[in-house]
Amino acid sequence: MNPSDLDPLREHLASRIIGQKDFIDSMLICLLSDGHLLIEGLPGLAKTTAVKAMADAMEGDFHRIQFTPDLLPSDLIGTDIYRHEKGEFEFRQGPIFHNVLLADEVNRAPAKVQSALLEAMAEHQITVGLKTYPLPQLFMVLATQNPVEQEGTYHLPEAQLDRFLMQANVEYPNREEELQILELDSNQMKEEPKPPEKKLSQHDLFAIRKEVAELYLDPKLNNYIVDLVQASRNPKAYDKDLARWCRFGASPRASIALARCARARAWMDGEEFVAPHHIQAVAPAILRHRVLLTFEAEAEGITSDEFLSRLLDMVAIP
Repeated sequence: MNPSDLDPLREHLASRIIGQKDFIDSMLICLLSDGHLLIEGLPGLAKTTAVKAMADAMEGDFHRIQFTPDLLPSDLIGTDIYRHEKGEFEFRQGPIFHNVLLADEVNRAPAKVQSALLEAMAEHQITVGLKTYPLPQLFMVLATQNPVEQEGTYHLPEAQLDRFLMQANVEYPNREEELQILELDSNQMKEEPKPPEKKLSQHDLFAIRKEVAELYLDPKLNNYIVDLVQASRNPKAYDKDLARWCRFGASPRASIALARCARARAWMDGEEFVAPHHIQAVAPAILRHRVLLTFEAEAEGITSDEFLSRLLDMVAIP
């Protein structure tokens, strides 16, 4: 397997999405790293369209759930139904039993529904009553949320945020890209978008994941990864301002995510080993939702990305 095996998937995404390179790369890195992606952006930035386009170009089932305040855990994971003719209960699977799950506006659902996702995302299984049911081997959650709308939303608990491998921030397109979006929409009104020429099979995906996991990562870079995560917990050792701005640092899941995603980034670049710039490239998307800033930082207008950019400059590369 080699990076060109992802070309049909990339080409299909490019035919449906204009720009958004970092967002698309984050989706692919999470796919190759067997992780979940939190997608944050304002309405109308093609978040849902991008997820559906990726699912169309892959072998597997896709399902979209619109998260709402009245959603129940059983609406997500399924429930036991009594079969009178059999005289017993039978489990009816919910939409979570699909390969690619789009949790649209995930922060609109209450805590009970949020908690229903925790076991599925961490352990690829769900528990109903006294029985545990495994999820498909290929199981990926891509969740969207609006960063500015507060009415009718529920803050995602830190425990759930930590289970997302990466957080992708989707920005507004520039002027040239927006002109291309208009042209793309005009063409799609005239004729149906073409399906992907070749779908990425699950067999090939698992083979790629195996190659990614075996990509060489020097032990010195393991030290660099740990130094980055430790610095997010104890920024006072590097800079007084960083210490004022940071409330909580990243968990050990962040170290694991940095190693996994750096390997995926290096594989996608056609490299045979991980280099420091691969770690730095994925670090913001991995750490931005795991680092909690203080009220002082928010008052000064400091964002997570600005905090992390300064942190990356401070921590020495071995």
